[in-house]
Amino acid sequence: MKKVLIILFFPLSSFSQQTLYNSIIHDNIQRDYIIHIPNTYNVNNTIPLVFCFHGYGGNASSIMSYTNFNFISDTAEFIVVYPQGTLLQGTTHWNVGGWTLASSIDDVGFIAALIDSISYLYNINLDRIYSTGMSNGGYMSFLLACQLSHKIAAIASVTGSMTPQTYNQCNPEHPTPVLQIHGSGDQVVPYVGAIWSLSINDILQYWINFNSCDALPITTSITDINMFDGTTVERQSWFNGDNGVSTEHLKVFGGGHNWFGISGNMDIHSSAEIWNFFSKYDINGLIETTTEIIEDKKKKKIRLKYLIF
Repeated sequence: MKKVLIILFFPLSSFSQQTLYNSIIHDNIQRDYIIHIPNTYNVNNTIPLVFCFHGYGGNASSIMSYTNFNFISDTAEFIVVYPQGTLLQGTTHWNVGGWTLASSIDDVGFIAALIDSISYLYNINLDRIYSTGMSNGGYMSFLLACQLSHKIAAIASVTGSMTPQTYNQCNPEHPTPVLQIHGSGDQVVPYVGAIWSLSINDILQYWINFNSCDALPITTSITDINMFDGTTVERQSWFNGDNGVSTEHLKVFGGGHNWFGISGNMDIHSSAEIWNFFSKYDINGLIETTTEIIEDKKKKKIRLKYLIF
């Protein structure tokens, strides 16, 4: 069917923010989170929900600041939530196994309860709940895809992976679109894996197989816009999975442990790439109407593009 394309331009400065600092009690522990609601929110209309998890030792405020998801939330019209991890030996964390095996925190249960709480307060589209995160937050997103898949439509990981514990106990209930963004030179979460972390190739192969995607990817090179950052990007896409889902990888050659577009490689913006990916899917698979976010740094605008197939 012929594609119909409508392009709208929105200056970032035109949006006001509605950002709230909230908490719930789970397992007798106060669990904090930050929630951002776009000013276009209408209680009569359902709205997607995106979780964004900070890294090990990080916090909700910092990942909210550097990902710029609030701007994309305002433009593309979804609610974004930044949960706060608890302390493990004095360091904030998400309990994903691996180096967090000493933790007793039920973070999967916390997120399930948080979804219920937020869905009570706002008119959430329960078919369009997504998860992403940086490093330990990427591991947490994979854990949710494995253990809370009946609530999670798609995930994206930036510099994260799966621990052996997550991998061995993974039991998704539906084909799950996965986007992995990772630098080949990452020294914190090694691309080739470690005893406490699967290699990026291994996690991709797991989801390619589970989703029944094409065995061979479609590979494209991203334009090297910034030739001075010492990195380049290649997109690998395994299409035609069950329910139309894909497994995708943005491999940053020479890239380190960064949220790309904010630091390290500047040819892509991780947050925009993540929403572009999420917007194609709901919990039932590929959907017909998607939104695409493109950052125009020179004009300081976010471009929102609707694609109707």
